[in-house]
Amino acid sequence: MTIEKNAVKLAFYQEEFKPDLAYDLPADQANYTGLPLEALEKCEMEKDRHPVVILYQNRPAGFFVLHGWEGVKLYSDNKDAILLRAYSINPAYQGKGIAKASLMLLPDFVKAHFPDKKEIILGVNYNNNHAQHVYLKTGFIDKGHRIMGTKGEQFVFHLPL
Repeated sequence: MTIEKNAVKLAFYQEEFKPDLAYDLPADQANYTGLPLEALEKCEMEKDRHPVVILYQNRPAGFFVLHGWEGVKLYSDNKDAILLRAYSINPAYQGKGIAKASLMLLPDFVKAHFPDKKEIILGVNYNNNHAQHVYLKTGFIDKGHRIMGTKGEQFVFHLPL
């Protein structure tokens, strides 16, 4: 099942998407997130990581991972949460509102595929102002919790479902 908004859809990863996910990110973005192909390797090794492709006009335009308890526990003690990680939009598709649309679709996607989850959480780096703005604009809440990540301090954002 896919969820759609303004030509943007979310769908679980399929092998046919792989060639379109071999994109690089500008250094200022790559510093804060994993590349899709690297994240896919981790998904193959850890079964509670679920790769999701952001489709724009039925073409892969971005990627993220929904990670279960093994990822969540680093950010929260809420066992009813799922972690959003490795989020990126292919630079060729940036500036089209795809990130905002995909994040607006995310709650319904999680409810449909992970009905036991009551919250989506994520960690966003202190210096990643653009990402913070997009997450906050799409309903995520900063409850004041901070963690130290591999690239420095992170805000932990929450999206209740």
